[in-house]
Amino acid sequence: MISSVRWHQPNNIAAYDSSLKQQISAVQLVSVSIRGQVFSKENEMDCPKCNSAMFERTVETLQGPVSIDQCKGCHGLWFDHGEAEQLKASWMSDFVDSGDKGVGKTYDRVRNVPCPRCQSPMVKVTDTKQPHLRFEACPSHGLFMDAGEFTDYKQETLFDIFKAIAARVRRT
Repeated sequence: MISSVRWHQPNNIAAYDSSLKQQISAVQLVSVSIRGQVFSKENEMDCPKCNSAMFERTVETLQGPVSIDQCKGCHGLWFDHGEAEQLKASWMSDFVDSGDKGVGKTYDRVRNVPCPRCQSPMVKVTDTKQPHLRFEACPSHGLFMDAGEFTDYKQETLFDIFKAIAARVRRT
């Protein structure tokens, strides 16, 4: 049995389109969904280095989507626990770090960097495999990398491996 479906077409398409846009705008203004949690606009995350607003970027990987936050100003990246390691292994994240490495280096001088999630002071961490790479981490929430640092972190070279071995030998 085939039933007929009659689609309702509004008399005034322009009014319908305008109404739909208003409804979408209202939903966007009310809340933003970040990793399953809902934050109102006033609770959006600010960059811990330059205090600009951050926006969410989602990278599709073979293991599923990974959402990170990127600063609109300095282009630094915030990774919740495990996200940087997950993206490091994925070739699909090659273009995540879109910021200028030179600009990122200028933000290395910023001290007393607060966690964008809990506002507690973050600690400077040195990557054990790449001792020249330093970034800020919050033990409870994640880590922040300046523009260019994630690309460096992702592209561990043979030279980095030798430098890490030499550093370990010098310490013993």
